[in-house]
Amino acid sequence: MSLYDDAVHVLKGYEDQRELRDVYLDHLAEHPDGMYKPCGAGHLTSSALVIDPSRGRVLLTLHKKLNMWLQMGGHCEAGDATVEAAALREAVEESGIPGLTLLPGGPVRLDRHPIPAPCNWHLDVQYAALAAPDAVAEISDESLDLRWFAYDEVADVADTSVVELLKGTLARLA
Repeated sequence: MSLYDDAVHVLKGYEDQRELRDVYLDHLAEHPDGMYKPCGAGHLTSSALVIDPSRGRVLLTLHKKLNMWLQMGGHCEAGDATVEAAALREAVEESGIPGLTLLPGGPVRLDRHPIPAPCNWHLDVQYAALAAPDAVAEISDESLDLRWFAYDEVADVADTSVVELLKGTLARLA
């Protein structure tokens, strides 16, 4: 199965945010290249909120280009077999934490947001990645900073998308 086929399969199985999910599926139907950055109409991205439930905290990265505290994530690459694998790869690369595991159950949520040209739109498929209590993060070249935040601090530093991703993740953990 190709990454494109996997994305369609994952999205068809995603039961929440049906209107937005259909926007993603329509985009892929109209743009066979819609998985990758060169697609000028926008493209899918994959991300993961790194969470340490035992300590009630999440790891956020201060994104170098956007100067915003965000979850780990980015563009799908040709070597990614699945959207889930892309999210996990990005989470490990950007957090420096080996051994992360994705929270079972597929994507936690979807978030479509405008970004500067030439990309124009990111159609982000958002997961959650579980970190061990003793996990040590290591900043990557893609970040200005990397920091653990208590759940109740996230709304003070991050945008609504990250706050909603945390809410969805905590609901799934409950």
